[in-house]
Amino acid sequence: MKKVVEHFEDLIIWQKAVEFAKEINLITENGAMRTDYALKNQMRDAAVSISSNIAEGFERRSRKEYLNFLNIAKASAGEARSQLFVACEVGYLSKEEHQRLREMARFLSGSIANHMISIQRSESKRRF
Repeated sequence: MKKVVEHFEDLIIWQKAVEFAKEINLITENGAMRTDYALKNQMRDAAVSISSNIAEGFERRSRKEYLNFLNIAKASAGEARSQLFVACEVGYLSKEEHQRLREMARFLSGSIANHMISIQRSESKRRF
């Protein structure tokens, strides 16, 4: 039997999203990216948006709203991946840094998608 999650802080996807946001904040303080305020701020906003939308959706009153916010969080993970490519292409990130952070974002995207599927399945089981 699965443990019922009572707080969004207990969700692994939320914890991993916070970890990703921390990594993005740290990496954007290095080198030339530190002074590229537009890209730095977009990357930070996208990264923070992932955990924020997971939390906000969890606190909503319906599964439909939760799924909507998870969808937004997943989209923010995609946005962050795109920004990582730009940062790498302009020389702000090494190939290794880019690969590591991209994998973190891809893991989040996949985990959020799996969580959404799980919620949808549990909802469809409740109807019968």
